[in-house]
Amino acid sequence: MQTVLITGGTGLVGKALRQYLIHKGYKIIILTRSPLHQEDIKGVTYAAWDIKRQSIDVKALQESDFIIHLAGAGVIDKKWTPDYKEEILNSRTQSSKLLADTLKQYPNKVQAIISSSAIGWYGPDKVSGHFFTEDDHAAPDFLGQTCLQWEKSIEEAASDQTRICKLRTGIVLSKENGALEEFSKPLRLGVGAIIGTGRQVVSWIHLDDLCRMFHHAIVNPLHGSFNAVAPNPVTNKKLTLTLATALRGKFFIPIHIPTFVIRMKLGTRSVEVLKSSTVSADKILSFGYTFLFPTIDSAIAQLTNNK
Repeated sequence: MQTVLITGGTGLVGKALRQYLIHKGYKIIILTRSPLHQEDIKGVTYAAWDIKRQSIDVKALQESDFIIHLAGAGVIDKKWTPDYKEEILNSRTQSSKLLADTLKQYPNKVQAIISSSAIGWYGPDKVSGHFFTEDDHAAPDFLGQTCLQWEKSIEEAASDQTRICKLRTGIVLSKENGALEEFSKPLRLGVGAIIGTGRQVVSWIHLDDLCRMFHHAIVNPLHGSFNAVAPNPVTNKKLTLTLATALRGKFFIPIHIPTFVIRMKLGTRSVEVLKSSTVSADKILSFGYTFLFPTIDSAIAQLTNNK
């Protein structure tokens, strides 16, 4: 039985991923600041780390065959004040530094680190119909440069023994919480809330596919950056109307929410909601990954079947 150590294992992706990997026969160790106050789950143990103090349970790391690195402050969770922007960056780069420094300092058997990154790397679309690929440079904006430093920081852990794979994750669609929950809220009032013009492209991925992709990166010799997005991005309008039809049939009213309203509500964070980002899945497909949910119709149908 191989062991996977997960950072950020108590979040949306982390919870789904640990269950998926347990089902696959792995032992799971979750790094957390409070290991004594976690739910008791068969096959899961908890170990302590403190990013600010740069301390970690070395034994837990030495027991691990693989590391999945998800830790990082939520990008949309709070206003982008200078302090919170610094937290967004440091929670990623300093956690990577802690892992890299510890691996260099102590003997270990870690074969690979699969690190989360984000399609914020690319910034907004520049040419209509162009798909961003892993070869494109990081955008000069806040999220582009954050992703650049994030990926560089985990590369410091690379060695002859340990390969590094980075998954640039798109908008994650899940039955519980996350982006789909936000899209669903207006529909409780019978409103299909299309953001702005609705023409902005959303590069998304079903949570189940994201979990399977992390596992694919464990069992295959993937290294470097890969886009973790479905092969068929859609416009915000298409996503909204597909979800509305699945949940309400014909009983909803499509309404365009003006961009100034989004900017008033979210401030500088609104750039992430309003921008169009068309991202290619060709590279991960060429490395043998097969999507369970390649289209938004198939994803929404599965995600709403119990609602």
